[in-house]
Amino acid sequence: MAVNVDTVYKTVLLILNKEQRGYMTPDEFNKIGTQVQLEIYLKYFEDLNQLLRVPQTDLDYADRVDLLDEKIAIFKRNQLLSTLTINGYILPSDLQELGSVIYNNIEMQRVQRNEFYNLYRSKLTKPSDAYPIYLYENSLIKVFPETIVAGVSVNYLKFPTPVVWGFTVENLGNYKYNSVLSTNFELHQSEQTELVIRILEYAGIVIRDPQVIQIASQKVQQDNMNEKQ
Repeated sequence: MAVNVDTVYKTVLLILNKEQRGYMTPDEFNKIGTQVQLEIYLKYFEDLNQLLRVPQTDLDYADRVDLLDEKIAIFKRNQLLSTLTINGYILPSDLQELGSVIYNNIEMQRVQRNEFYNLYRSKLTKPSDAYPIYLYENSLIKVFPETIVAGVSVNYLKFPTPVVWGFTVENLGNYKYNSVLSTNFELHQSEQTELVIRILEYAGIVIRDPQVIQIASQKVQQDNMNEKQ
């Protein structure tokens, strides 16, 4: 489940006000929130690489790896490629890292340009429908044999979608949250406190006690519930 953008923004505003550190506009929040979300997301891969380097004797090792995989899994996608140009298939615009390329339930082999020439020369290794290959160059996928013109899909990791705290402007000029115009954080729910802490750091506030964030967040959630009653 995503992290609610309204809860994060109002928690940030509550703490900024408490610390008498001014105000963060929705536009500023959206830009900072998007950047922070990307930083947290990219750190998953650093953390995973570090975990995989250490001896797997820790009792909670598997749990930590599983949790990271759960967080990354939010961004896993599968998509059928539909736009084929003379230079190859156009990949999804939100692609961050390419995983496997599939044709007719067969995982295609990725090859480099120098390997491709050698494979193509030999009758034994020349690509076929049963043994398809692809080149990944200039953000395009070139599939061989070239008779394959449909049915190619990719598994990939996407970039997080930019965060938007959407709003309408009331008569007095106040901003009113609009969920229809908003885009929540895509991160795992457990990242809510980390999001608030990092956004506040961009505003120049360092929170050393996460409990402050939790108390503020609970107050925001309670206020939101009261407004709906």
